[in-house]
Amino acid sequence: MQLYRSHVLVCGGTGCTASDSVKIIEELEVRIKEFNLQEEVKVVKTGCFGLCAEGPIMVVYPEGAMYTMVKVEDVKEIVEEHLLKGRIVKRLLQGAKAEEDASIEKSDFFKKQMRVALRNCGVINPENIDEYIAFDGYKALAKVLTEMKPEEVIETIKKSNLRGRGGGGFPTGLKWEFAARQESDQKYVCCNADEGDPGAFMDRSILEGDPHSVIEAMAIAGYAIGANQGYIYVRAEYPIAVNRLNIAIKAAKEYGLLGKNIFGTGFDFDLEIRLGAGAFVCGEETALMTSIEGNRGEPRPRPPFPAVKGLWGKPTILNNVETYANIPQIILKGPEWFNSIGTEKSKGTKVFAIGGKINNTGLVEIPMGTTLREVVYEIGGGIPGGKKFKAAQTGGPSGGCIPAEHIDAPIDYDSLIQLGSMMGSGGLIVMDEDTCMVDIAKFFLEFTVDESCGKCPPCRIGTKRMYEILERIIDGKGEEEDIEKLEVLAKNIKASALCGLGQTAPNPVLSTLRYFRDEYIAHVRDKKCPAGVCKSMMKYVINNEICKSCGICAKQCPVSAISGDRKTQTPYVIDQEKCIKCGVCMEKCPFKAIFKNV
Repeated sequence: MQLYRSHVLVCGGTGCTASDSVKIIEELEVRIKEFNLQEEVKVVKTGCFGLCAEGPIMVVYPEGAMYTMVKVEDVKEIVEEHLLKGRIVKRLLQGAKAEEDASIEKSDFFKKQMRVALRNCGVINPENIDEYIAFDGYKALAKVLTEMKPEEVIETIKKSNLRGRGGGGFPTGLKWEFAARQESDQKYVCCNADEGDPGAFMDRSILEGDPHSVIEAMAIAGYAIGANQGYIYVRAEYPIAVNRLNIAIKAAKEYGLLGKNIFGTGFDFDLEIRLGAGAFVCGEETALMTSIEGNRGEPRPRPPFPAVKGLWGKPTILNNVETYANIPQIILKGPEWFNSIGTEKSKGTKVFAIGGKINNTGLVEIPMGTTLREVVYEIGGGIPGGKKFKAAQTGGPSGGCIPAEHIDAPIDYDSLIQLGSMMGSGGLIVMDEDTCMVDIAKFFLEFTVDESCGKCPPCRIGTKRMYEILERIIDGKGEEEDIEKLEVLAKNIKASALCGLGQTAPNPVLSTLRYFRDEYIAHVRDKKCPAGVCKSMMKYVINNEICKSCGICAKQCPVSAISGDRKTQTPYVIDQEKCIKCGVCMEKCPFKAIFKNV
């Protein structure tokens, strides 16, 4: 095996690929050959490092120097200065520019993280099974098949207190135990990779950066419950993840880690991929299984639960990608190790995709119990422009908003539910002082209305009526009784909808009503949007004491809503009937004479 003095790891995740990381890798190969370093330096295409806001990302080992926002034209300098002469290119370093702080581990973004589910993302080449094996890959499966009985595997997972990372938080070991107890000629193991929350990309990144961890875990689950067939349900909009899964499954079969008589133990297990068409409702377990069966993805009444009667009427377990990614580490390090991380009722770590009004957009993995303040200000780098933190939405369309007054709340399953939100799959959207919370509620509810499968009236009709009320309020046509109507509708839908999508759809409305009711009242009673977001309630006004009558605003207005004449000393004014509230006039005015009146 050839040894190299330096390894250059380049992100090959979706975000960095879209920013030309493939061309950077190609240029690296060219320049390394040009300087005759091909026997000394190895280039590795990895998965996502997490700091998506600063991609493409390159990390050079053994120094661990992390270069961010790398361009193709930067590659020659990196190769010549760093790889040839040993001098770190400080101008491209992330965060601190001093050479002693160059290591990725000392970065503010990474130093508070604890990577368990993401342990191999950005570390190995996900398309090379040997690299996964070198990092203890398939060692957990070997241990399970050769040293443990199925019931011992289940007991280990139960003792770890691992809860489902897909949103519900149901104890994983208990789910496996229910399925194991069922007598059946056939059982199935399913993986939910149909990640649909707006702004969420946790599962995608794991599949792109470490697909074998999920494959190994599903085989372990199959052994534990007595299943020989698994299905990974992944959305077709994830082409890189799907490609790497296919490569990984093929390699695992070639190595005898999937298929017949694994490790010579007589245990058989095979995996297939099923592509989803992007329906949010197919994230619900029964709808997902209905889709795998080739039918329209609609939820089924429960009970019976899938562990009793799931895919094709057979006992089935379904966990999401992140849940499975934890399994091999629990088997290898023991349930006590996993139990030592997190809070009393929420063990381990949680992966979040943080976005919105925050400097460090990306993927983070933190111990349960880490506070929202730590995530926003220490890991996330704070809010752009020095704006104030207003709220954070967790759980996507199924979650709720956590206001600034609770920024020191620990992030775990129970704390979030008490605050009127939920963990969800791990989306975390940060909002600043310029965010309208009524508009945010409308945004998430519009998504749910579009994604409802239409099977049950509370979700199909109820969410539509809620959306119409919100539209009315935002358009300045709301009445005070609309707020009460929203609450009544929301509670009825939560109590009567068929599946989790409908039952949690009102959460963004209920949480914003709970913490930001004054904004709803301002929209209804005063016909004002305190954040200045809702266009129907704002108007652009020219301050004629400042205005120099240059006419630039009138020339730039796309709908000719501004009139005036410098020669006749006719003041410039904006016709509010014609104005489309685009803000171009305010942006282009060189004298700052135009302001937004809210």
